Amino acid sequence: MNTTTRRATGAVVAGILAIAGAITGVGAAGGAYAADQHQKGPVAQPGSCQLANGVKHVVQIQFDNLDNLRTAANVPSDLEQMPNLTKFLETNGVLLTNTHDVLSHTATNFVANQTGLYPDRNAITQSNSFSYYDQAGATHTGLSFSYWTDKLTDPSGTPADTNYSVQYAADRAKVPNTTDVNAPAPWVPYTRAGCNVGEVGMSNTVLENTTTDIQTVFGADSAQAAEATANPAKATADVVGLAVHCANGASLCASGQSDALPDEPGGYAGYKALFGNAQIQPAVSPAGPIRALNGSVIADPNGNAGFPGFDAQTPTNSLGYAANLLEHGVQVANVYVSDAHTDHTAANTGDLGPGEPTYTQQLHDYDQAFGQFFARLASDGITTANTEFVVTTDEGDHFSGSAPTPANCTGAADNPCSYATKSEVNVNLPGLLATQKNDTTPFAIHSDPAPALWITGNPAPTDPKARQLARDLAGLSVTNPLTGGTDQVAAQLADPVEEKILHFVSSDPARTPSLTAFSGEDDYITSGAQNCTKACVYTSSRFAYNHGGLLPDMQDIWAGYAGPGISARGVDSTTWTDQVDMRPTVLALTGLQDDYPGDGRVLTEIAATSALPTELRGHHETVLRLGQVYKQILATNGQFAADTLTASTKALASGTATDDSTYTRIESGLVQLDARRDALADAIRAQLLGAAFDHRSIDENQGKDQLAAAARLLSDAEALAG
Repeated sequence: MNTTTRRATGAVVAGILAIAGAITGVGAAGGAYAADQHQKGPVAQPGSCQLANGVKHVVQIQFDNLDNLRTAANVPSDLEQMPNLTKFLETNGVLLTNTHDVLSHTATNFVANQTGLYPDRNAITQSNSFSYYDQAGATHTGLSFSYWTDKLTDPSGTPADTNYSVQYAADRAKVPNTTDVNAPAPWVPYTRAGCNVGEVGMSNTVLENTTTDIQTVFGADSAQAAEATANPAKATADVVGLAVHCANGASLCASGQSDALPDEPGGYAGYKALFGNAQIQPAVSPAGPIRALNGSVIADPNGNAGFPGFDAQTPTNSLGYAANLLEHGVQVANVYVSDAHTDHTAANTGDLGPGEPTYTQQLHDYDQAFGQFFARLASDGITTANTEFVVTTDEGDHFSGSAPTPANCTGAADNPCSYATKSEVNVNLPGLLATQKNDTTPFAIHSDPAPALWITGNPAPTDPKARQLARDLAGLSVTNPLTGGTDQVAAQLADPVEEKILHFVSSDPARTPSLTAFSGEDDYITSGAQNCTKACVYTSSRFAYNHGGLLPDMQDIWAGYAGPGISARGVDSTTWTDQVDMRPTVLALTGLQDDYPGDGRVLTEIAATSALPTELRGHHETVLRLGQVYKQILATNGQFAADTLTASTKALASGTATDDSTYTRIESGLVQLDARRDALADAIRAQLLGAAFDHRSIDENQGKDQLAAAARLLSDAEALAG
């Protein structure tokens, strides 16, 4: 995987931005939310963290790429090698294994989990980096990782788009549009309830760089900005990656910064936050540096105490920092844990294959850290009797490499695995198009197994240039050097019509790709010269884990819930859920609510009825059936999306320069289906969220009509797919 598309590149991104030089600070933009049926929650008194069901703490942990599915048949999966974690979840709660990500990956996944919104409603639609258009149709690079209230971050230092990076859409039926409203911040329901919220490496809720983020939070003339210029590495350790968002009037943040959220519904005046270890450590560990679970000082590679870097958010570091926060006045901790498949030793050899000794040892170390974490919290009185624990991963991974040696290796100490090749199959898309199809149409690309393309000039989907490029993409294939088989470069294909159905189209029209393709599980589609003088299909080294596509090992993930109100136990492989469901489930169990309507549903299948609002209990079967069909019509990996993507692929591959009637017919059908889907999903959501958060009973007659309408919608989508 190209390093510019990985979560663990905070230092790389910061370096790019630093090279770009000083960027003029941006002012807060105003904006109002479209009216909805949710009301802002009550504001609690300082120090009175008020949560339901006896909950005193909330701990939410998100891994970067930790797999439940095996990536080698005889080698236990990541989760199988972490019994301290799995036993904790399965004994005290439930591990959901029929869980799905929201596409594309990483930044998109994290923000969807945090907000409960699909990407079209938060504008983080294209992974960690993306392209966008200026008014002349030229393309520019944008970065998804930036602080919550930042405007779009462009490494050039002169963004052509001044919209918020995390941009809210109240109504997905009306995207794209010209509004520019910052998405509601995920910590707000907790701070309004009197709780302090700690963020340990969690995306976009902390400073992600030492340039634009510092200017947004501290100001261009601040001491932090001066430190960033004089000593960028020390500034990163001091201000990046860590934050505490405090309740109004909380003494913990007395010396902190204003926690400015200019577009927050209902206002957010008077709240403060601590940004970075330099502000947090004196408040929670005045005697000295904060230590990891293994006793070492948490520090960067240069020895600067503080944030160690996103690559170094191993459990001993991230959970150690979180434990310290939870022990010193923080009631809610959101924790990022970096991936286990990258070599974290001094050798830094890149990605590791399943069953290789270093990989096995790292998983053992991860598991040991979780055992230490749970034991330490228990000694503090923080247990599943009074704490909601949620643990999940951002995405699934496919290991790309040669067959292991020996063939029956298990990864055990006496039977380790080795691999002659550990590499994705890199594909130079411009070179293939030029040599196989004589198509030299210029475009920007987000490199990925699900690459997004922005055609230079921003032509309409029906433009002959865009149509021919789609046909040519659909006809491309490569020989996979790992398997010897033939891979389609675009097994599935979407233009903005289908991209809207998949939630890739946000309020900001400049970010909408011309095309998105879905390739084979080994294939990493990237840019390159418009020739194949150098091989257009090749393997290399260092990056061997592919993610972001539609294949099961990429989009099938897991989520664990344990704590008050969670009645399910063991492993649940039946309940269909995706990433936006985590937020409403936790909010319902803690008695809180958002000040906007989210896209997820409360997972009533895993919750005790006594812990749920009365309105969800009284119509349990209808709530369950509505929730299940709601996911299938709205989720990125639901049945509706699968069928419409099949139809879209057929449409985009069809036709000629003189006859494009099949494309026109299918695209028209997709537009109509999308409008029906949006209206029906909104109606079902209003029923489910109304019962969960607004004390409105389910209307059984409406529910029956909605179930029937959903069945017709799914049937019509299947028919269009053919």
